[in-house]
Amino acid sequence: MRGCDVVAVRGEEPPVIVELKRVFGLSLVLQGVDRLAISDRVYLAVGQWPKQMKNVKKLCRRLGLGLLVVARERADVVLDPLPYKPRANKRKAGRLLGEHRRRVGDPNLGGSAMRAPLMTAYRQEALRCAELLACHGPMAPKALRAAGDVPNAAKILRHDHYGWFERVSRGIYALTPLGRTGLVTFGGKSLSA
Repeated sequence: MRGCDVVAVRGEEPPVIVELKRVFGLSLVLQGVDRLAISDRVYLAVGQWPKQMKNVKKLCRRLGLGLLVVARERADVVLDPLPYKPRANKRKAGRLLGEHRRRVGDPNLGGSAMRAPLMTAYRQEALRCAELLACHGPMAPKALRAAGDVPNAAKILRHDHYGWFERVSRGIYALTPLGRTGLVTFGGKSLSA
């Protein structure tokens, strides 16, 4: 009926529309979204369980679509169509904003075919520490924090994720040969705006 695979009506209630495909895919989602102009009660039905069920359910939930799986002569209602009401994730938003505040410029190249490591705020701070240690020799985290605007200097030196730093005495860190290589690889991208 009007291009819909299945339409069900009960009394004066809005119609329930079901769009059918063998597997879950973009064409099925687009059909479902198109049917939302007719009714709020739209189901997507597939003949086999989607491989990424968690992501499929999340997508359907966000679009306000229901999901049915019709397999082995039975139909399972996985999700009923409901209006989407997003919940703000304050923790993720805080981490995103913290990363944004700590970054200096945007040294990452978009659309690059090369598999270059991303320049994160953490890597920028580690590079600032490495540059200061290369210029001034072994230093304490407190001195690095003051000299280079690196609020997380102690954590960066202690965890040493890149292998750039070594503890030479209590509370004093120096740059390793791998750290010098890192400076050459990322050449001054940490301090430039």
